[in-house]
Amino acid sequence: METASLVDEYGYVKDGKVFLKGYHNYPDRQIGEVKRTEQEALDYFKNRFVIAQNKVSQLEQEVEEAQNKGSYLTKLVQLRKKLLGFDAIGDFIPLLERLDDLEVVLTDLIKNNQLKNLEIKRALLAETEEVASSNDWKATADALQEIKAKWIKTGPVDKAMETEIEGRFQELLDGFFQRRREFFNEQNKVIQERLNQYDDLIRLAIRASRNQDLDAAYQEVRRLNNLWKQVGEVPIKKSGKLYKQFKRFTTMVFDKYNAAKGIVIKKRVDPRIEAQMKMADEAERLAKQKDIFQAAERAKQLLNSWKEVKVPFKLQDKQLNERFRAACDKIFELSYLHRVLARKYPAFDLKSQSEQLRTKIREMEYLIRREKSDLQIAQQDAGMLNPENEQDKMILNKINTQKRKVAMKESILKEFQSQLTAAGY
Repeated sequence: METASLVDEYGYVKDGKVFLKGYHNYPDRQIGEVKRTEQEALDYFKNRFVIAQNKVSQLEQEVEEAQNKGSYLTKLVQLRKKLLGFDAIGDFIPLLERLDDLEVVLTDLIKNNQLKNLEIKRALLAETEEVASSNDWKATADALQEIKAKWIKTGPVDKAMETEIEGRFQELLDGFFQRRREFFNEQNKVIQERLNQYDDLIRLAIRASRNQDLDAAYQEVRRLNNLWKQVGEVPIKKSGKLYKQFKRFTTMVFDKYNAAKGIVIKKRVDPRIEAQMKMADEAERLAKQKDIFQAAERAKQLLNSWKEVKVPFKLQDKQLNERFRAACDKIFELSYLHRVLARKYPAFDLKSQSEQLRTKIREMEYLIRREKSDLQIAQQDAGMLNPENEQDKMILNKINTQKRKVAMKESILKEFQSQLTAAGY
């Protein structure tokens, strides 16, 4: 430096080369060459120092505004490394000291956050240890997924603890899911064994159906029926299909045996269906009753009783349901018509039979026109409704009820018209 041709406080020019003066333990370092004049070269690198200052100020501002300040530590370390090799002339010591001060702040923050994270993860670990021992596979799997989501959301812990705590958490997860996998593998084996047993029983039922010795075949299918009940559960879709096959051949044997022995089997009716049949019969009788208002009161009671009879879906008789519903609808429609007649025609009972029928027809035609008009309005937007939406579903149900009421009114109208024709009026 003694022979430097141009010297600045933090740099100099020597032998056509630009140097940054050493600081701390770092020696002088060549940072460029003179292209035109020495002063221009020196000024160029002095101006570049502003870039280094701005970089430090920018990092400080970003840290100040950031929520997760600890994430900037790596960026700080990288910036310090860049500053130590940055080609510029200026006082780098204050910039490095500012980075050192900021590093202390970030390191303390990270340490505090790691302690909080460790506390959270230890609590999650304790919760996992408690939950993971359960054999309620679905509920436990859901609970562990929730815990895992919280675990991932929680930041890192100190490196010294990370391997131990992360390893323990993963060990608990792996342990549970391995147990679950083994359980279902075993379940699948059991189910497959049962399916094989069902297949064997179907095969034996087929063989029994071909046996010409009806007594032997009969005893065999009775034995097979008992064995079928002892096999155990399999997925419902498969069990239904298998039982249908099995039932086909056992029924074939029973039918042949009963026919040969002259046995007539009376089909057993479920007591719940039997109760509904009685209610449907009563409702149909009520629809013909003269005192329609009394019939309507009884029909309301029958509707409540019908709801109380809980018949499984697979046992429900659709035709029976429709019979009962139609009979009740008819009662309520006739009851409404008679209220209208009583209000509009106080002397209705004094009219002749023909006049009564004509009045009923006229009033029913008016009611049908009115309800059809209301129904048409309701149906205009029906195509835009979503049956999966609960509110839309209620509207669609209401429209279907309106359709049913119109259909019943039209049916009653036809009865009145037939009665009028049959009477020769």
